Amino acid sequence: MTVEILNTGTELLLGEVLNTHAAWFGKQLFPLGLRISRQTTVPDGEAIRQALSETFGRADIVLVTGGLGPTTDDITREAVSELLGLKLEMDSRIKEGIEALLAARGFTLRERMLRQCMVPEGATILPNDHGTAPGLYIPPVAGSPHLFLFPGPPRELQPMFEAAALPIIRSICGGIPARECRVYRIVGLGESAVEEMIGLRLSSQPDLEVGYCARPNEVDLRLIGPRDMLDEVEPAVLETIGDHLVSSKGEQLEEWVVDRLLELGLTVSTAESCTGGLLASRLTNIPGASGCFLRGYVTYANEAKISDLDVSGELIRNHGAVSDQVACAMAEGCLRKAGTDFALSLTGIAGPEGGTDAKPVGTVFIALAIKGHATTSSRSVFSRDRETFKQLATQAALDMLRRELLRSEKNHRSPSL
Repeated sequence: MTVEILNTGTELLLGEVLNTHAAWFGKQLFPLGLRISRQTTVPDGEAIRQALSETFGRADIVLVTGGLGPTTDDITREAVSELLGLKLEMDSRIKEGIEALLAARGFTLRERMLRQCMVPEGATILPNDHGTAPGLYIPPVAGSPHLFLFPGPPRELQPMFEAAALPIIRSICGGIPARECRVYRIVGLGESAVEEMIGLRLSSQPDLEVGYCARPNEVDLRLIGPRDMLDEVEPAVLETIGDHLVSSKGEQLEEWVVDRLLELGLTVSTAESCTGGLLASRLTNIPGASGCFLRGYVTYANEAKISDLDVSGELIRNHGAVSDQVACAMAEGCLRKAGTDFALSLTGIAGPEGGTDAKPVGTVFIALAIKGHATTSSRSVFSRDRETFKQLATQAALDMLRRELLRSEKNHRSPSL
């Protein structure tokens, strides 16, 4: 079945309000075997009528958001009624509900608010427990699609959809074969490399949809198909991607790291210069991180590296703050100070100035200190804008720790000896 979304609201097109409806609807509908084929956004007013009429004969289900309020630019219900030739009738239950809600909030009922009580004949009311405007379901009339009208605010729309609309949609689409989506999160490879390694082989499989979503130093390989087919091809995916695979459950890299540290009862601390605390922020964005992340240092100035991490001033003078030697000293000082099992450090040149021929803008040194083991380090050059540089640098640091955790498990040894 073809599903379309029609978003109404001038504020969406002016950029005043972020339109998040498609992402949310997509997640709700996919388990039913439904996919959104198109999303259209139009301003308030007459454009709503035209956009609605264009969906007729093209879509099976249309989800309309916005335009159900009390003001003159809220014309969704009127446009639908006119297009379908349905009379609008006052519904006393809606009126009583609005009066009760306004009384509880200390507001006065104004005449224009009664527009929200008008219902096209034959429509099913979708109760709104979080606002005044109810939603509406209108079954097909003379070739029209199934129409679902929702208020625009997500806090009103989402509970309404789950409680009242989803059961109706489930009955409409009953019998559609269920399909599953699996997302393989990959680091250290570009989407072209992933496609060449495994994607081209998978795309030849009948009834299997292959897709990619690229981010800085990270690619999602997305497979959609019947469960038995996904089970059949998954071993080849895992073997081909190897240790570039972070998760087959869609976990973020930092989420995988935190979960594995918690599982193993290990701890980590961070010492950051060029990334300004982003690495610590990414780790602490994960619920439960307090069980494994003990301390983070942001030592942007050389004086801070010396005073907070016991980095030798002579070391900085001889090799420069952006160097392998200083990165290792930062990580080792962090490990001693925090008393953790691991310590990650980063020092680099975010730009746009400060680079040299030997150390161009985008250079970053990352070190991983491990209790009871030698410190390891790496040098990379991420020639991007400052924000992307910081994202890539912290991504590389997290991946360094992830790979160490994998090696520890593979070798059946504890990193803390």
